[in-house]
Amino acid sequence: MTDGTTFTRAIVCPPADSYATGLTTARLGPPDLARARAQHVAYVAALEAAGVQVTTLPSHSDHPDGTFVEDTSIVTAKGAILCRPGAPTRAGEVVAMRAALELLLGEELDAIVEPGTVDGGDICQAGSHFFIGLSQRTNEAGADQLARWLDRLGYTSSTVTIRDDPTLLHLKSGLVWLGDQQLLAVPSLAAHPALSAYDVLTVPLDELYAANCVRVNDVLLVSAGYPRITATLAAMGYQVVPLEMSEFQKMDGGLSCLSIRVP
Repeated sequence: MTDGTTFTRAIVCPPADSYATGLTTARLGPPDLARARAQHVAYVAALEAAGVQVTTLPSHSDHPDGTFVEDTSIVTAKGAILCRPGAPTRAGEVVAMRAALELLLGEELDAIVEPGTVDGGDICQAGSHFFIGLSQRTNEAGADQLARWLDRLGYTSSTVTIRDDPTLLHLKSGLVWLGDQQLLAVPSLAAHPALSAYDVLTVPLDELYAANCVRVNDVLLVSAGYPRITATLAAMGYQVVPLEMSEFQKMDGGLSCLSIRVP
């Protein structure tokens, strides 16, 4: 995720041969690897059509969750920091991402350190403010490290606890910034006090997965198959680009998870 209004670059990683052995709480059956890779190709094409230059990292069978690159780092216009994912099996993904990001950005990166844990999917940026989700993957120590790092860069932050919501693995599973003062949120988060300064559009209960969408320059990437929220967003003036995400939903993934977007 990033705070730039214009994204120029992104990092992605296709699903590995071992993709189906990755972590998941969904009960939607095993993913079809060929279909997942085809959906990933379409995702990359959508980023490129939005004016983004995409760097594709090689996938590795020892990183079955490696396609969900967003969890490994947080990139802002003022600096970047490596995450420390809450699932220990994902530590190797951060090692690979460090090399890629430092090469791309031309600078050494800060990092969340033990005992802190932070998944990038728990971090939702809204302009100069960051919402930090406290989840099963992001703990208080990690949130505190991140908040202090953000403060040094001139950003503000607040925490939103989602541990009691079984429908949300990450904060951005249910909360997305659409630009200006507009947020998109699932009903369980819509009235949260931390969001009180924003205009919150609530996702219908039968379309909760659609809450994870991605604003990329002039377009809004949304998951295909959710007509009500898609129509609402289009009526609000957003240029909506639906993308098939079935094989990533099976592995607890969403649109934002699949790339690190760089201003």
